[in-house]
Amino acid sequence: MSLKIRLSRGGAKKRPYYRVVVADSRKPRDGRYIERVGTYNPMVAKDHPERLKLDDERIKYWLGVGARPSDRVARFLGDLGMIDKPPIPEQTKQHLPRAKTLERQKEAEEKAKKAAESPVEEKTDEAPGDDKPEEKAKEAKADDKADDKPEEKTDEAKTDDKADDKAKEKAEEKADDKEDKKDKKDG
Repeated sequence: MSLKIRLSRGGAKKRPYYRVVVADSRKPRDGRYIERVGTYNPMVAKDHPERLKLDDERIKYWLGVGARPSDRVARFLGDLGMIDKPPIPEQTKQHLPRAKTLERQKEAEEKAKKAAESPVEEKTDEAPGDDKPEEKAKEAKADDKADDKPEEKTDEAKTDDKADDKAKEKAEEKADDKEDKKDKKDG
């Protein structure tokens, strides 16, 4: 008989409560068990004393007889120092980028290297020291003045404004009609 120390679920729907049991591995999860050696209530806070209760002596006995803990129970026992803490398994390759993404990254790196190796030389008519700050200031002022002028509305914008005005007038007429009907009912 192969023995397991595992969790057996109890409690209501969406309100789990587990018994830590020693059972035959061939039995159903919530089926018949040999001995109950503790409880686990995941609904209470992690530092709450009622969250995990274990009978240390009985667990040591069953481990000595050859019972194997399930993954979750092994983590509980590892936290308590009763057994070696189980290693965290290495992640699968699903978290790694796919082949197509790797190709794109390599291409981007190659482009960056080429750009760094052969910088593009800018062709300018002026010599480097010919910049005049006065001319730049005049250009900046002219740009500011151009930005301050309101733009003339295009034909499309004008037709949109007319349509908006007509819609407002219709809404006002409907509101007036409703008020007139109320006055007639009251008066």
